[in-house]
Amino acid sequence: MPSFPQPGTVTICEINREFVTSDHLSDDQAKETYAKILGTVFSPIPFEPDNLLGTVTEQEENSRKKGVLSAALQAVLSGSLRPLFQPADVKLLQDVDLHSVSWHQHKHILAFISGPHHVTISDYSDSDGKPPCVLSHESQKDVKVLEWRPNGGKTLSVACRGGICIWAASYPGNVPSVRSGITSSTLSRGLSKWTLVDFLQSLDSEQISALSWSPDGRYLASASFESSSFTIWDVSQGLGTPIRRGLGGISLLKWSPTGNYFFAAKFDGTFYLWETNTWTSETWSSKNEFVTGATWDPDGRMILLSFSESSALGSIHFASKPPSLDAHLIPVELPEIKSLTDSQVIEKIAWDASGERLAVSYKDGDELYKGLVAIFDVKRTPLVSTSLIGFIRGPGDNPKPVAFSFHDKFKQGPLLSCWSSGFCCTYPLIFR
Repeated sequence: MPSFPQPGTVTICEINREFVTSDHLSDDQAKETYAKILGTVFSPIPFEPDNLLGTVTEQEENSRKKGVLSAALQAVLSGSLRPLFQPADVKLLQDVDLHSVSWHQHKHILAFISGPHHVTISDYSDSDGKPPCVLSHESQKDVKVLEWRPNGGKTLSVACRGGICIWAASYPGNVPSVRSGITSSTLSRGLSKWTLVDFLQSLDSEQISALSWSPDGRYLASASFESSSFTIWDVSQGLGTPIRRGLGGISLLKWSPTGNYFFAAKFDGTFYLWETNTWTSETWSSKNEFVTGATWDPDGRMILLSFSESSALGSIHFASKPPSLDAHLIPVELPEIKSLTDSQVIEKIAWDASGERLAVSYKDGDELYKGLVAIFDVKRTPLVSTSLIGFIRGPGDNPKPVAFSFHDKFKQGPLLSCWSSGFCCTYPLIFR
């Protein structure tokens, strides 16, 4: 039977398909359970959840209108009216799985959005127990997405209004360079200092709402729900190249782990698979409204998708090796979401790098299961099959997972961090 945390309890960790629970959040509980195995305690990080839970600001709505007017002007100047018929509804953005929590690929460092204009970084490897560092800057407004740079040391990209803030850590013996013309800012935390080393400015001060790094860390893809294209940035040069004019209303971007493929989704229900050798693409469309979440398998041979009006997932399998775009979309049923939770719509998904654990949140549903995160065991043989292990319950009277992300550093199993109800909590999933 799947593990179920009773109301009034909180989840501590998974140990071999069983979830350990407690009646309150406590480092002592962590020390008695998973710390004996991992040697580390992942204390919950409090933050102020006000203004973070999905309301559309007047500034965003005005910016959307400005974007439509800008598209109209561009259409007149170019002699094409096509952009006028692709307005992006900013209100749909709150249904998309924005990447609001991000683990560093190789270090025990967690970053998450902790305020409308703030990012919190916690370094769990800091033995001195220093408090988390909060990043803020006059250029960092209306933060939507963040992601660590692969193979880039301690470098974090933060999507905000007007562009992308690039932060880097400096410590004795390593001082990051600031690109010429950038008004820098440095925030201290113990021996480490976080410096704003670059600001990649978007066109017409658009709100950047999607980010994805290439796996080698050289290129950063970004998009805005207001824009008619997405941009590939050569970050070392600070130069951006627009791709595919007319591709307005983008909700998600995801580079494959091998770098051979690139995924882009729109609010109108269409999505695109690109091969990155020649940047050609195939267009797909969904009958279940638009794509709200996307996550690649470790080998980059398939991608799991969630949709705005569905309790099932879709998996796209490539039939041939890169750069072939021959692929098939196969439904992945999660019957427990309907039968147990009484929910009709999956909200967010995350897949760990081993491909063995899948985290799923869902909208509404039965009062007993509302606000929980379902954890599935996943097999790829080669099609995706799932088995429900149980549910994670967060802290508070009405826990709601706003975002979550996996960290795959430990050989015993991944960590799942949930950004919920005023805390960012980390749950080790130990099964190896």
